[in-house]
Amino acid sequence: MAQYIEQPLTLYSRWPKPLAVLVDWLTTTDHKKIGIMYLLYSLLMAIVGGAMAGMIRSQLAVPDNTLLRPELYNEILTLHGTIMIFFVAMPALAGFGNYLVPILIGARDMAFPRLNAFSFWLLVPSGLLMLASLFVEGGAAAAGWTSYTPLASKQYMATPGVDMWIFSLHLAGLSSILGAVNFIVTTLNMRAPGMRLMEMPLFVWAWFVTATLILVAIPVLSGALTMLLTDRLLGTNFFKISEGGDPLLWQHLFWFFGHPEVYIVILPSFGIISHVLAAFAHKRIFGYPGMVIAIAAIGIVGYLVWAHHMFTTGLSTLSLILFSAFSMVIAIPTGVKVWSWLATIWGGTIRFTTPMKFALGFIALFILGGMGGIFLANAAVDFSLHDTYFVVGHFHYVFAGGTVVALLAATYFWFPKMTGRFLSEKLGTWVFWLFFSGVLLSFLVMHFLGILGMPRRVYTYRPEFTSLNQLVTAGYVLQLLAGLLLLFDIFRTLLKPKQDLPPDPWGINEVQKTLDWATSSPPPPYNFERTPTPDQWRYEPKEQAA
Repeated sequence: MAQYIEQPLTLYSRWPKPLAVLVDWLTTTDHKKIGIMYLLYSLLMAIVGGAMAGMIRSQLAVPDNTLLRPELYNEILTLHGTIMIFFVAMPALAGFGNYLVPILIGARDMAFPRLNAFSFWLLVPSGLLMLASLFVEGGAAAAGWTSYTPLASKQYMATPGVDMWIFSLHLAGLSSILGAVNFIVTTLNMRAPGMRLMEMPLFVWAWFVTATLILVAIPVLSGALTMLLTDRLLGTNFFKISEGGDPLLWQHLFWFFGHPEVYIVILPSFGIISHVLAAFAHKRIFGYPGMVIAIAAIGIVGYLVWAHHMFTTGLSTLSLILFSAFSMVIAIPTGVKVWSWLATIWGGTIRFTTPMKFALGFIALFILGGMGGIFLANAAVDFSLHDTYFVVGHFHYVFAGGTVVALLAATYFWFPKMTGRFLSEKLGTWVFWLFFSGVLLSFLVMHFLGILGMPRRVYTYRPEFTSLNQLVTAGYVLQLLAGLLLLFDIFRTLLKPKQDLPPDPWGINEVQKTLDWATSSPPPPYNFERTPTPDQWRYEPKEQAA
């Protein structure tokens, strides 16, 4: 029986409006507001991390540049990588997850609303600690986002900036673990009456598998960070060769976390793309059960390939063969997903909206990034390309061409639902082509730089690499223009009055039948005025319904 849900009352409802609004947001446990705060947080950190990328590319625009000192270059490089992964990609995906997962399963909120708010607020001191490390004596951590030992040991890097980097990641990791618990419990226990697991939208499935990855991977990183911290501050010897420790232990622990981390930031992107492609092809997603199995399979196999990052460390021949083979196996479920996406849009009535452009761009760039991964999964090839710019290009194709492009698709797709306003389609087209061209140019050229032998993580290079490096920098400029244009469009649109949009402003839910388009735009407190019923998410073709 449907249940009417009352509007919430707050203690500060009668306070002056600006103060009441501020306190409401600072103390909220509403998953939608927390989701928006995650998105704002990641946007601010993206501006910081993006500016650092600009400093790196400016330094590398010409050889022997003196814009940055070598030490500062290493610090900026380390913080850029750390920020973009832990403080941009993960919070942004958590933002969309927080906002959408409860709505998509017909819940009124996350299972643990206060824990959800606590998870977000942990990121604030975490981010501040990371940025403040730049200003302490000795500077910030400078061993790259992987912080291999012994480079990150006190012997070679005594600055407290490394300790701040460790504490910052501890807080971010705790935030992710608590958030993952919330996503899992919410998905299992808070679904609307009658909604079966195999009826959940793919974005929910993607977040469910991602949360399980986080629960296994992040504690391993936390353990490794604690061991590094006690080596630095308490005199333990986990990674000290002279005292019987093993620096390779750090690499094993780091990559046991680090490779699943790639899927932590890409699986929710798969969910986003599945929604967008189906919506604007005016079709149901092709092969839904296969897509669910593929998402789960990627999550499982992702744990079996960590050592493919360590082919050059002297692994045994058997280990090289096994980890190469497992790395190749991941291409199978990934191929299933790409096939399903192509089959979804095949024969569809396609609308080339901005989110659709980004979704199609995602497929192209992600395939390019995946092709680079196949090269690196081959141990014999990896011996030649390891620690070159080929690896940087591959990773950025997956990260920027995959995760960031999916986030841009999600922004344009769900912006009307979240704000009651459409972003400009005209400006969105410019944003798409600038960003797509920039990513394609920068990271394709990086592959060639790597093949030609330019090492990664260096602040200068030989003169023969000048032209290619300037092309990479030109690609960065295109991405920067896209980012500035998007920010302008967001602020300009938010200053406009709400457009009184219907629940389904894109006109897609007749086929898609997902609950995000079955409630108002933006949704009311607790998401639905009445408990959703199966006819709102269960799709029946017209001929069957008749």
